[in-house]
Amino acid sequence: MVNKAKQKASQHLAVMAYKSIQEHPEEGLPKLLKLIDVLDTKDSYKAGRDFVRQILADPSNPWYHYMLSIWEDLDSEVRYAFFQSFFLNSVLKGKEEQRILREEHQCNLPWAILVDPTTSCNLSCTGCWAAEYEKGIYLSYETLDALVKEGKSLGTYMYLFSGGEPLMRKRDIIALCEAHPDCYFLAFTNGTLIDEAFASEMLRVKNFAVAISIEGDEAATDARRGAGTYAKAINAMAILKRNKLLYGISCCYTSQNVETIGSEAFIDSMVDMGAKFAWFFTYIPIGKDAVPSLMVSAEQRAFMYRQVRAFRKTKPIFTMDFWNDGEFVNGCIAGGRCYLHINAQGDIEPCAFVHYSDSNIYTSSLLEAYKRPLFQQYKEQQPFNQNLLRPCPLLDNPERLRQMVHASGAISTDLASPEPVDELTGRCEQASKNWAVLAEQLWEPHAKS
Repeated sequence: MVNKAKQKASQHLAVMAYKSIQEHPEEGLPKLLKLIDVLDTKDSYKAGRDFVRQILADPSNPWYHYMLSIWEDLDSEVRYAFFQSFFLNSVLKGKEEQRILREEHQCNLPWAILVDPTTSCNLSCTGCWAAEYEKGIYLSYETLDALVKEGKSLGTYMYLFSGGEPLMRKRDIIALCEAHPDCYFLAFTNGTLIDEAFASEMLRVKNFAVAISIEGDEAATDARRGAGTYAKAINAMAILKRNKLLYGISCCYTSQNVETIGSEAFIDSMVDMGAKFAWFFTYIPIGKDAVPSLMVSAEQRAFMYRQVRAFRKTKPIFTMDFWNDGEFVNGCIAGGRCYLHINAQGDIEPCAFVHYSDSNIYTSSLLEAYKRPLFQQYKEQQPFNQNLLRPCPLLDNPERLRQMVHASGAISTDLASPEPVDELTGRCEQASKNWAVLAEQLWEPHAKS
């Protein structure tokens, strides 16, 4: 069992240490790091701690400037809420609770839950499966609140929102943040509904951030999302920066915009706008109106692989590539291993890009779902490939997803048109084969080490 008294005392010491460095982060960060050494009893984050020490030892490192910018650019209470609810609760406390519960229940337990509060959206983006959905399907506030409470009992303190456009439920999202100050919340949003009033609400609750979807420059963004969308997204960023709020960007790279999204000029512009993190996704042809031609080529994916790694050495922004970063998380993170997805009708899915399920929150508890055949298939088979640059059971190893869905008896949960798994995976076969060749070349140095 988790030693609650020891855990509480350790967190209290961490909070006191954090508060002591508010005015002088350059002097206080090394002291805080020493305390984290003590709190991380299982050395779960040793690599991260060593990385931070390297940064602190080199003021010329872009990451050194990034860490200082967190102090300079963010509201002090917003920064403290991030430290407490995200770092202390979600990363340290939650990780330890889940380590024990995983052993007890013999199932995956997610660090984060991604949930769609609604199918409704004020845009209709090319190639977006949600654009096909019937509008008005949603999870009530009471359902969302119960979900967070149940998740916390299993060590999950991080909650993400997608959709649809999640900020069409902005009032309920803010209410959730207020009801659960021990959790951290983030919404993937098109940004068009962010105004000064909403920024004030974000400042009030403090434990909420957004990732604004943007396709690169104005031409690329408006081509996929509609005329004027880019300007509205940039305006939202200006509002968030002015209010000293934490935010980042969410970029879907396609065959049409990969050179723009992967350019140094684009990343520099986002840093200048105040973005502190960037999620990179690649286009997956999901749904009856999917556009397979938007899928990147193997060469384009390799381009993003190299660019994101270059940015990490030169740009003061935290970057994550959902597909190309498998080597850092030992493969696929879905199926409850690190995260899962719950759609607006309550279906519990292994991933936002895998619309198959054998459980629903209205008829199953989260723990029951984690123990059901589909999630157990994920647990038993991860990683899906020893080449960790081929982590995904859909895009990189489509035969694995087919096998898991058939073996578990999971059904299609696509809200527009049920899609047989053989049909979906069939659209990814050639891309998988093409990427396998380049992925082997990129992975070869790792395989030899």
